[in-house]
Amino acid sequence: MILRIFKDKSSLSTAAAEQAASAIRRAIRDRGRARIIAATGTSQLEFLDVLTRAEKVDWHRVELFHLDEYVGLPITHPASFRKYLLERLIHKAGITKYHLLDGDADPGEVVRHIGKLLSAEPVDVAFAGIGENGHLAFNDPPANFQTEEPYLLVNLDEACRRQQVGEAWFTDISEVPRQAISVSIRQILKSNEIIAVVPEARKAHAVKLCFEGEITPMAPASILRTHPATTVYLDKDSASLLSPVTLAALSTT
Repeated sequence: MILRIFKDKSSLSTAAAEQAASAIRRAIRDRGRARIIAATGTSQLEFLDVLTRAEKVDWHRVELFHLDEYVGLPITHPASFRKYLLERLIHKAGITKYHLLDGDADPGEVVRHIGKLLSAEPVDVAFAGIGENGHLAFNDPPANFQTEEPYLLVNLDEACRRQQVGEAWFTDISEVPRQAISVSIRQILKSNEIIAVVPEARKAHAVKLCFEGEITPMAPASILRTHPATTVYLDKDSASLLSPVTLAALSTT
């Protein structure tokens, strides 16, 4: 795993999008197509905007999978991650092959159906973020590091649900669903490459917990340290609590 630290969210997003576009182009060159997993949330907005404008990416050869989605939330709700991906990535880029998680459908059937499609072949690159509680996708602590199931039905903890209110997706925690469908930890780690975009000071504690403490289900994103082709993009604010030892060991410019 490598940490890359930038002066601000804008330069971070540009660099991460450049790496993501290169990974997609490389997969298309080598195999004729690319399979990706896309994250959502406010931390991904600028990154995805830059990525959709990348040059020489044949988006018609890209197959997109969905990282996570709330259970019971209609696609018309402002917090719907299906709505987010359609508006901010799929329609803007012109992706024609995609598999979204239907939060209105039977979650067990969605987990089985989309999971079978996802696990059928390797994923070239997965985009991710890190939650304020250290979650990876919607795998809140204590995360399941063992299951081989591609997707899981998970319970969202209070810290995760409060983060969604803080990001203004909901006006009150009572509105935030208590369950979600999420890509599993081990499925994320099966990706050939992982790009984690983690800006802003509110993520600094989670960054320190995940990259200086133990690798543990209580800090789910700490597992990224075991993946040989993971790059975590930080800005100065999200990296502000990391020690000089960690920065020297893991970071590059």
